[in-house]
Amino acid sequence: MRKASAAAALLALLVFAGGASARSFTIVPTHQAALPGYQTPNASGSINVPFPLSVAPEQPAVRSYEELLSLWHRAGDTYGVPWQVLAAINKIESDFGRNMGPSSAGAVGWMQFMPDTWLRWGLDANGDGLADPWNPDDAVFAAARYLAAAGAHEDISRSVFAYNHAQWYVDEVLGLASDFGAGANFDFTASQAVFRLDELQHKIAAARRDVARAREAVPRLERRIAAAADRQLRLELRAGNPRISTAEFSELESRITGLERAQARDRSQIETRQADLAAALARLQSLKSELSTASVAAPTAASFGGAMSSGDYVFPVGGGPDTVSVAHTHHDYPAADIAAPEGSPLFALADSVVVDVYTDGSGRCGIGLKLQLDSGAEYVYCHLSYLEPSVVPGAALAAGASVGLVGSTGHATGPHLHLQFSPAVSYPQEEPWFQSFAGVAFSWQDAPTPTPRRIAPKKERRFTVVGITSAHSGSRVVGFTR
Repeated sequence: MRKASAAAALLALLVFAGGASARSFTIVPTHQAALPGYQTPNASGSINVPFPLSVAPEQPAVRSYEELLSLWHRAGDTYGVPWQVLAAINKIESDFGRNMGPSSAGAVGWMQFMPDTWLRWGLDANGDGLADPWNPDDAVFAAARYLAAAGAHEDISRSVFAYNHAQWYVDEVLGLASDFGAGANFDFTASQAVFRLDELQHKIAAARRDVARAREAVPRLERRIAAAADRQLRLELRAGNPRISTAEFSELESRITGLERAQARDRSQIETRQADLAAALARLQSLKSELSTASVAAPTAASFGGAMSSGDYVFPVGGGPDTVSVAHTHHDYPAADIAAPEGSPLFALADSVVVDVYTDGSGRCGIGLKLQLDSGAEYVYCHLSYLEPSVVPGAALAAGASVGLVGSTGHATGPHLHLQFSPAVSYPQEEPWFQSFAGVAFSWQDAPTPTPRRIAPKKERRFTVVGITSAHSGSRVVGFTR
């Protein structure tokens, strides 16, 4: 394969015009090194790859939305693949390069190639002499090449299925591709809704963590104040003994004064944390309102990071199988301890009514709630860091309604949702609805996680041949249309 002298030979120059509300671009064509065709995979040993291939670089590449849009267009044009499909796969597989693995299955890089697949279809798109799945240019161009080889020109659904053998995956990719907009033209405006949603989702995740940290700090400070007050009382009782010496009395008075000052500092810290909590909650609610408005323009993109549904049920913890996990058993009695990062969103697992709430954070459960489903079954949630104000006894909740955030209040050694029946007569993990989310919403801690078999509602997606590309003689450019 002929190599370009510099990576810049492949990069398009983006010329911006106007303000933030109306950005436009002009592509200035540059010379591009010859790239391999899609009809034949790489011969054994024909490409140079990083060693070891499964280790991420110390400083992963970062690309702006504008740079990614240019990259998807260039790769799509080169191999006759809808750029929207490349964009969707990039989002689903690595969250635009934020989570590049290796995955539990061993997939790596920007577009999550398995190493053996990369050896057959990987390429050096930026001309640096290395076919690197951790490099966005190499990975996106290789994905376009692979999709073309899998029949993208004739049947885009079939080629996406070849990328990941699951119908739900095909539906999600094509649904997100539709969100990016129709047409093959280089138009940032058509993609702004998806990019705006991506920004909001990550800002909301950060705001949730801020809420959780602020909320968790208050009970810790209150416990410290209570312990200091208890010590102070014991010291005051000793100081009240008329038989102690003047020196001992002075020493006790000094310690009492120190405890009083420490309590005053902690009370001041509580006020600060409560102000931080109020500000974080206000920011979270504002961002959620923005997300609700923005979601109308890109419904598939809006579903990322939200509640995952299967039939009448929703998995109660958001975040996905890379961050959410659970064991088949519990250390004490039938229950599920669903581990997830502090501040992860929690949802009503089905249509239900709130039976009770635990708001003060005391007791073994900490902050929590009890739901009664239409079937009559009752579930208890424990150890929340935050409970939504709308979650009150008697409130009717739809499946997927936000109920709070993951925390570690009460008797907990780390952030997780303790989920159990009331009374705890059996394991929630044994319920068919729970197990249907394995590999989709969570991974098993104590056993292999099966390949997910989730079936998403089919959406009609149409792809139309719109022209001929000169990059590879005779290959068709397939444009995405709604």
